[in-house]
Amino acid sequence: MKKYFILYKPFLLFLIAFFFTYIVLTVFYQEYLNSFGRNKLDSITRMVATNTSQFLHFFGFNFKIEENQSHSFIKLIFNHKYVARIIEGCNAVSMIILFVSFVVSFSGKLKPTLLFIFGGSLFIYILNVIRIALLCVLMFHFPKQENFLHGVLFPLFIYGVVFILWGIWVLKFSKYASNNTK
Repeated sequence: MKKYFILYKPFLLFLIAFFFTYIVLTVFYQEYLNSFGRNKLDSITRMVATNTSQFLHFFGFNFKIEENQSHSFIKLIFNHKYVARIIEGCNAVSMIILFVSFVVSFSGKLKPTLLFIFGGSLFIYILNVIRIALLCVLMFHFPKQENFLHGVLFPLFIYGVVFILWGIWVLKFSKYASNNTK
């Protein structure tokens, strides 16, 4: 049994670091959400909606957001038509937690790890705002494609980007990348 622990030590350390980081960050995020109370919208989701509105206004689109006071979502109104809504799950925090957990589990030196986590998280956030903006425009023009756009295309896009970031991290910056280049 001991030889298996020695043989699979890197994999086991990866799993322990990944799940520990994921659980800790998820608990902190859940506490953050709980601080807003029931049926209240958190400030990160509000910020995503505001940034989406700013992004679309920058390109000259007629776009408006309206917070629903009785439920925790924000209506997205494109050209005077209610096209979608933003809920807590749309703010990409869960995706960022997953991204950070993976990077930490393959961490290398502290400074590059922290810089990659910050840069990657910011990149995911910005892409998520762009994703929501594009989704609004496409939902306005192709409302019958909602299931494909929201359920397939855009998740594939955001997960694909995170997967590419993971690959860059492991191949270029992690402690395993430095071992493979020697």
